[in-house]
Amino acid sequence: MSADGIWNCTINSPMGSQEGKMTLVTEGNSLSGKMDGPQGTQEFEGGTVDGNDLAWKMEMTSPMPMTLEVSASVDGDAISGNIKLGAFGDASFSGTRG
Repeated sequence: MSADGIWNCTINSPMGSQEGKMTLVTEGNSLSGKMDGPQGTQEFEGGTVDGNDLAWKMEMTSPMPMTLEVSASVDGDAISGNIKLGAFGDASFSGTRG
């Protein structure tokens, strides 16, 4: 199952529910893309694909610098997962391919 595409996601963060779009591009077991949300756009490379499971890191700069660690699972046109927000805990997210 390919994770490629644009995903409309809802992130359940400590600051409340936030809408965003993720663009994912796979090449073999490699994953890259970007996330567009209220804090701007964060691009990433170096992610991994293992079957339907995805993992990647993003360096966020606004509103403060932190590394976001994302793990997700794709099931058809649905995606769900978790984002580790550094010292701020975790945020779950889910979405659909747009």
